[in-house]
Amino acid sequence: MDNNYRITIIGEQEVDGSSDKVEVITEGNYKKGTDHYYIGYKEYDADDPNLFYDNLIKVEEKLVTIRRKGEIFSQLMLEKNRRHQCLYQTPMGDLMIGVFTKTLDNRLGEHGGTLEVSYTLDFNGDLASENRFFIKVEEK
Repeated sequence: MDNNYRITIIGEQEVDGSSDKVEVITEGNYKKGTDHYYIGYKEYDADDPNLFYDNLIKVEEKLVTIRRKGEIFSQLMLEKNRRHQCLYQTPMGDLMIGVFTKTLDNRLGEHGGTLEVSYTLDFNGDLASENRFFIKVEEK
């Protein structure tokens, strides 16, 4: 697939009362499947631009799956009002994290649109962070 779409990602995270916000604008691809959409883009390492991760977001009506492939692999499953156990690899080893999705607002259509999700992450049932991301997909 060609990188014919501009993808804007705004991510926010709150940990122990401290918050962080990241905004990324990149090129990527967008494709409609039978009952879902795919958003794909590369995420480059800030310290080594030769390293990158392939990100693929599958958006179904009530479920968003985010897969990140590269030196490490992670997969998040986001389903409103549900908690999923998800795999997150780190250089120190694999972790299973709990992901509870609070809101999921899917406004994607044939030519792009927006996706907004808020969720929590927990380790062994203990809250680790509150998270939110907003993605805007538009034709270039």
